[in-house]
Amino acid sequence: MLGIGAATRVYVAIGATDMRKGYEGLFGIVRDRLLIDPLSGHLFVFCNARRNRLKILFWDGSGIWLCSKRLERGRFSWPSQGDENGKVRLSQEQLSMLIGGIELKQTRRKDWYRKEIVEVGAEKSGD
Repeated sequence: MLGIGAATRVYVAIGATDMRKGYEGLFGIVRDRLLIDPLSGHLFVFCNARRNRLKILFWDGSGIWLCSKRLERGRFSWPSQGDENGKVRLSQEQLSMLIGGIELKQTRRKDWYRKEIVEVGAEKSGD
């Protein structure tokens, strides 16, 4: 099983991805398009144009996992907009909802306390 800890981030690549891509092809997308280290231990989620297949790329410290799911009927609710690198960051709960077929746009987060993790490259310098 995948061990997803609290520090593990989930990144969704917006747009369509060729599902014929395997380890190396998806590794390259994460590294070159999303600009994240594929060996970071975070999850990277990809979907095809028809939105009925998805793949998850994950480094567990000793090797790369490539998990896939094909829907028999219906489509995944896929984000259409992301940051400048074409990615959206989801919580682990949102990933579960996405995989389970729940429309993320129709859900709302309760006003619970959540510590926001500041990404290393997101800090502003010169202040």
